[in-house]
Amino acid sequence: MSDAPLITRVPPEIIDPAASRVARSDLAARVRANSEYIAIPLLALAIAAALFGLFLTAIGKSPVDFVAYVWRGGFGTSFSIQNTLQRSAPLILTALAVAIPARIGLIMIGGEGALVLGGFASAALAIPMLGRVPPMPTLIAMGFCAMAVGGFWVGIAGYLRYARGVNETISSLLLTYIGVAIMNFFVEGPLRDLADPNKPSTKPLGKAYMIGAIPGTEVHWGLGFGLALCVALYFLMARTTFGFAARVTGGNFRAALAQGLPVGKLIIACSTIAGACAGLAGFFEVAAIQGRANASLAAGYGFTGILVSFLARHNPLVIPPVAILFGGLVASGGLIQRRMDLPDATVLVLQGLIFVVLLTSETLYGRFSVFMPNGGKDRT
Repeated sequence: MSDAPLITRVPPEIIDPAASRVARSDLAARVRANSEYIAIPLLALAIAAALFGLFLTAIGKSPVDFVAYVWRGGFGTSFSIQNTLQRSAPLILTALAVAIPARIGLIMIGGEGALVLGGFASAALAIPMLGRVPPMPTLIAMGFCAMAVGGFWVGIAGYLRYARGVNETISSLLLTYIGVAIMNFFVEGPLRDLADPNKPSTKPLGKAYMIGAIPGTEVHWGLGFGLALCVALYFLMARTTFGFAARVTGGNFRAALAQGLPVGKLIIACSTIAGACAGLAGFFEVAAIQGRANASLAAGYGFTGILVSFLARHNPLVIPPVAILFGGLVASGGLIQRRMDLPDATVLVLQGLIFVVLLTSETLYGRFSVFMPNGGKDRT
């Protein structure tokens, strides 16, 4: 038997008890500070729900019935869950179109325009390829075309912000209306399918050129791409030098310029990435849902994505569960309309209340001592 001494691992708290206490204190402080970003949005949701409950009561409807129908229509059955996930896919992508520019200090709300133009561009590209090019290369080309067009469209707002100082919120919103108008012009004019007199649209892709569902489900692959992009963009913005430079720029524009960071390139790059995400959402709406480009592309997903991103605090990893929540609200709209004799826009009223309360709650950050290190004792 060997007489060699046994080598055991000595716990760090025994070697340096003071350092261990400091580490635990730092961890507790971080948890305390980060919990603010969970508690305040939840409080905003609760207040918005209470206000909406008062609204329903005032018009003679039961808030309890509303909640029950939202649960049944959005999450109560296998069909409703898959319908919710289907509607969550574009919300994830359009929320990313808001979250990525927000990390560099920009409030871009032009996801709707990028979605519409991206979807239209992908459909227009596919028309001469139908029956001549195999489906898979056609779909790949459509996807890249949608991303390029969407990225270019939102990138315009980013360029105007840096080069001319134009407010990106206003410019991206105006570009949305221009984008929808461009789509309507071509769909109702040069690219209209004359074989369908009922609703102006481009020629149908046909079943062979449509994207199928994820195996075992009725949910299209847009959900999978959205989830993958959330993870990829989180690591891009949180674990790379590009993301660090973007966060520095968003924290202090002048300091970033003083440090020699390529602020203009960063702004345009983040805007382009955002537009590409929204354009990809448009591609999936065309290739997996509509089968053609028409006015149904402007379904409001880009605007709802703004609310999803704000509620997720512009964190790509938090966007999917929030998008699923709102996807359930949208999916339950028809059931609410039928069972409660309420207009389909009732869900939009709830979304509007959430958005207003959420914006108001921004003033609450940093005001509660319970979320501050040492309970706010060091606050001066």
